[in-house]
Amino acid sequence: MQFRYVATGLALTLALAGCQRTAYNPYADLPAQPAPLQPQPVPSVQGGQLPPPGGAMGAPMGAPGAAQGGSQFPNAPMANANPGMAGGQMAPPAAAQDVKKDAMVGSWRVNAAGQSCDMFLTLTNLGGGSRGGTRGCAGPLTMMGSWDVSGKSVQFKDRDGNVLGSVYKSADNRFDGTLSSGQPVSLSR
Repeated sequence: MQFRYVATGLALTLALAGCQRTAYNPYADLPAQPAPLQPQPVPSVQGGQLPPPGGAMGAPMGAPGAAQGGSQFPNAPMANANPGMAGGQMAPPAAAQDVKKDAMVGSWRVNAAGQSCDMFLTLTNLGGGSRGGTRGCAGPLTMMGSWDVSGKSVQFKDRDGNVLGSVYKSADNRFDGTLSSGQPVSLSR
């Protein structure tokens, strides 16, 4: 009987000895710090004003006076292409209803330039507004990244904060307005 206890104790000791951690470290032979990089010479930087893009202001591509010299870039837009929009925001009419930001959250059906698509508005902060996006939209709404309430209107912005358009509340679950391109836009649920 005593032999049985000795054999069990010896087997247990051998089993536990096999479970011990080893002192092997595969990273032990690596250097502690990488060698420092040698600085590279930096050429001097020149400063100056760029020449304006070629062509007449506002001329369509391919038209006389458009970008000359085979430039691949269109002409700069005119200073205020749509006088009804001040900074991309159309002044809401006097009959516009008050807008509450939390009432805007969720999915909206958008009709812009005769095409329908979906818009999703959240309260997640993104820059100077809240995160929003579209699915299946064409035109400027494809670049929408955020939205914000400004007075009695709702502004749609791209990821850089540029206003893409604005709408005002015209009825329960309906908003009407204009995109910065001048196209009418409406939201409904």
